[in-house]
Amino acid sequence: MQELTHYINGEHVKGTSGRFSDVFNPATGEVQAKCPLASKEELDAAVEIAAAAQPAWEAVNPQRRARVMMKFVDLLNRDMDKLAEALSREHGKTFPDAKGDVQRGLEVVEYCIGAPQMLKGEFTDSAGPGIDMYSMRQALGVTAGITPFNFPAMIPMWMFAPAIACGNAFILKPSERDPSVPLMLAELMEEAGLPKGILQVVNGDKESVDAILYNDTIQSVGFVGSTPIAEYIYGTGCAQGKRVQCFGGAKNHMIIMPDADLDQAADALIGAGYGAAGERCMAISVAVPVGKDTADKLIEKLIPRVETLKVGPYTAGDDVDYGPVVTGAAKANIERLVQTGVDQGADLVVDGRNFSLQGYEDGFFVGPSLFDNVTTDMDIYKQEIFGPVLSTVRAETYEEALSYAMDHEYGNGTAIYTRDGDTARDFANRINIGMIGINVPIPVPLAYHTFGGWKKSAFGDLNQHGPDAFKFYTRTKTITSRWPSGIRQGGEFNFKPMD
Repeated sequence: MQELTHYINGEHVKGTSGRFSDVFNPATGEVQAKCPLASKEELDAAVEIAAAAQPAWEAVNPQRRARVMMKFVDLLNRDMDKLAEALSREHGKTFPDAKGDVQRGLEVVEYCIGAPQMLKGEFTDSAGPGIDMYSMRQALGVTAGITPFNFPAMIPMWMFAPAIACGNAFILKPSERDPSVPLMLAELMEEAGLPKGILQVVNGDKESVDAILYNDTIQSVGFVGSTPIAEYIYGTGCAQGKRVQCFGGAKNHMIIMPDADLDQAADALIGAGYGAAGERCMAISVAVPVGKDTADKLIEKLIPRVETLKVGPYTAGDDVDYGPVVTGAAKANIERLVQTGVDQGADLVVDGRNFSLQGYEDGFFVGPSLFDNVTTDMDIYKQEIFGPVLSTVRAETYEEALSYAMDHEYGNGTAIYTRDGDTARDFANRINIGMIGINVPIPVPLAYHTFGGWKKSAFGDLNQHGPDAFKFYTRTKTITSRWPSGIRQGGEFNFKPMD
């Protein structure tokens, strides 16, 4: 069985803590590797190496740092299939979905090629008599990121690419469930010309997370995961004087108006609700049709689409719509919540429980489930299921539908399907949610905008990628400068005293 490593100072380093976590093949249920779980001492040693390497990297001019990003993009494109295959093998998502994971990370790296422009300061000439004023953006030093299992390529790149482009060193603590791709990304960064020690990959669990939070050298921490852990990391990190941004759970609603194209809306719900087995924070997990006629027709269109979804291993290529969930524990939790929905009175119109795939009986496959007549007091409405389950909450009016999304504690993303521009404009203006789709089911912004939710979906005042990333990973320094005027006499300057 393969024993994975950390990646420290440009080398694969075996763990020394004696603790390991199982890495499964979700399609077969077999343990395929052991992931080392770092001790505090291992984490601190990696930070010390990063801190020693960082000043020289910050001294490299932004244009040359950007060239490393340019080369990294070339290498990502070269190894796209290799990365996607490794990602699918550990995560379970389909091969096309895995390539999309890498691609969305690559796009942020492309944006970071513009670091010289993003890091420019400001200048005011003659702010006062003989006084100039200017500002500069400087790196924080050593930064860190704690990333989730569901996007093991994309989210690490969303964090370390802008951090490194700004001149920082970066400690990456990826998910121990699928750690191979982050290790591969670190190798590619150094092949692209990144000095050793600037990107360190330290695998671990809570002990490593706490070591990051309490290490005085680490200046900032980014996190993506569940809301309870996001709250813990945000509160602890801020109390330690760090700059922190944390992104938590989601319960994304799609409102379907009576004037919507219901075939288009149904197709969108299938992709947004069941794609990647629902294991993404931007998945649509709640459909809110407005009016009984809209709801009845929508359910009628959804049922055959859900029943014909193809579930299988990533090796089946384009012949499957989604793969297994990441672990047996995740599968059990999803099926438990489906049963809770039944017990609390929702109508389970398509039951994905007890799904079995010939030849993969021990895999972590979950069939698609569809609920109708869900109410807001039910657990399947309140909790993030993170699985292939779509809940339908019927609303009589637009205002009622709007209130469901606005009153929910999560505020990551939302969407509306309508042909009416005034309704869409009102929705976009009033909704208290961070990312909005108008006839777009998964409104993930492109790399040159920022990604982030509201309410209990995000903690911190800056979002991921886009311009906010360069603000998060730098400090602004402002200089007020005045030089005494002089008269050259006899080959020397005689300076007039300043007022």
